Parts: sequence; C-alpha cells; structure tokens
Amino acid sequence: MKAIQFSNYGEPDVLEQVDKETPEPGEGQVLLEVKAIGVNFADTARRRGAYVVPTPLPFVPGAEVAGVVKEVGAGVENVQKGDRIVTLVESGAYSEYVTAAASFLIPIPEGVSDEQAVALPLQGLTAYHLIKTMGRFEPGESILVHAAAGGVGTLAVQLAKYFQAGNVIATASSEEKLDFAKELGADEGVNYTQENWREEVLQKNGGKEIDVALEMVGGDIFTETVKAMAPFGRVLTFGAASGVPPQLNATALMNKNLSVIGFFLPQIMAKPELVQQSLKELLELVDQDRLKLHIGGVYALSDAQQVHEDLENRKTMGKLVMKP
Repeated sequence: MKAIQFSNYGEPDVLEQVDKETPEPGEGQVLLEVKAIGVNFADTARRRGAYVVPTPLPFVPGAEVAGVVKEVGAGVENVQKGDRIVTLVESGAYSEYVTAAASFLIPIPEGVSDEQAVALPLQGLTAYHLIKTMGRFEPGESILVHAAAGGVGTLAVQLAKYFQAGNVIATASSEEKLDFAKELGADEGVNYTQENWREEVLQKNGGKEIDVALEMVGGDIFTETVKAMAPFGRVLTFGAASGVPPQLNATALMNKNLSVIGFFLPQIMAKPELVQQSLKELLELVDQDRLKLHIGGVYALSDAQQVHEDLENRKTMGKLVMKP
C-alpha cells in the first residue's frame, strides 16, 4: 500500500510517499480501506517533532480516518465487512489502509459523506468537549471563539449556538474570515490582529466581560484573553498556533475566581463512553443539516507536502481532507 511518512523532523518537504506492507488486524481491531483522511495542526507538530508526546521515527502521521471495513479481527462483533465507519487512530491514517481499534468505530449515517465524517473526530470532539465537558458551559453565557474560521473554530461557533449561548463572539485575522464565522452563526466578529481587539470584544459583549473563551493561539492573545474574562470565567487553552506558548501569571486569576483549563483530546479518548456518545451526536447533527461542515480543500494523498504548507501558512478556511 502507499503511505506518507517522514524519517526526519522538519519542513513539509520531509514528507515522502513510500510503499509499505498492508497491516493485518489484530485481536479487537479491524482493517480499514481509507476513503478520507483529516488533516490537522497536530500532524504538522508531529512532523516538526514538536508534539506534546514523543513522535518516533520513521512515522506515518494522521489520526482521523473514514473508511470501509475490509477485514475484522478476532473478538470484533460491533461491525462487519463493508461497513462505513469513522474513527480515530494513534497514527497511520496517511495511507491506503490502516488498522483501528473496534471500540472507537462509529457508523457513518447514510446521508453523511466520507469527507464530512472525517471532519468531526478531532476537531468536532475537541469543540464539543471544550465547550461542554471542560468549559462547563451553561445556556445564556457568552463565549469567545478565537480562530473562528479554522477547523475547531467553525464547529465551536455552531455548537455554542446549539448549546444556547447568549452571545458568540468570533475572532479571526481577516474580514473575510469574520464574515464566514458570522454565516455560521457568530453574533459578533473581531479582528484579533488589531491592537485594541480586547476592548472591541468587551464592547461587542454589551460592555460585559466574557464567561467562556476558547484559546489556541498562545502568546499575547492568551494574556489579553485572560484579562477579558468575567468573574468565574473559564479560559480553555488547547494549543499555541502562534508558536509562543501561553504564559500564565496565576495571581491574575485570583481576584475574579478565574479558571484556566488545559485540554488534550487523548484524555477524552481514554473515556470511550464520552467519545461514543458525543461523536454519534455530532454525526446526527450533520445528518439533520443542523451542523454545517466547511471542507476547505480536498487533496490527493500524494499532495501531503502541499496540504501541510497550506495549513501552516493559513491559506485555507475550514477542514482540509486528503483522499488516497
């Protein structure tokens, strides 16, 4: 089978197409014929050797996969050959075939395409559990969604409305991206590249501070976000796309009882019941046309270098997908 791997950390040009043996499913696993692969910032961090856990070399990246069950390993009873499923794997999705644990296989509804389904596992579950599980979001609260035109942001804006947010304020780096976020349901938009963006956020929240914020930029954006929070506010930090990790002055939290909460999806994955319920709910919302998935680009597997360049250079909006 064909696969994309890297043997050294570095720029997108370390990605190379190779021929590998098709894997055999072990006990409790299935072999999937890959139909669609989700591309994420985590993949680029893996490639650079900058992921939150070590990345062994050589490495075949990719965690999100939609495909068809081709072989079923011993002890697997929840699926059969020919089933369309979506799932998360630890690695190896950048390939024509991949093995996956049966415990995380979610059937794809008939009305949902492979491209739509693969847009949900990482970014959909991240948006869902940032807001609901870790953010303890309550109806009527205000929410600030940074990078709202990105993969997590586009879903977070819509899910915030689904969870009955009082005011959804989206930030992005251009008017085009802000217009896009508003089309998805954001009540207000703020360009966070502007010097006074925090004051504008408060103004567009009726002069009030923010209850919940989703922050994955890091650097000064994180620092200013903490300053914008209301008493008992929660800042959910889940990345540092700027390349500058968030710096926290814990005493800044004390006078307003603020919480800064870290988020790492694999910890959610350690609770299969959380994953099963929430991913099924997300797929149902897509099937019912209540959750819009914007596919920002569909690339061939052989174009892995290009898709990484486009993602890191922020040339796209929405979800990027590869197909073998």
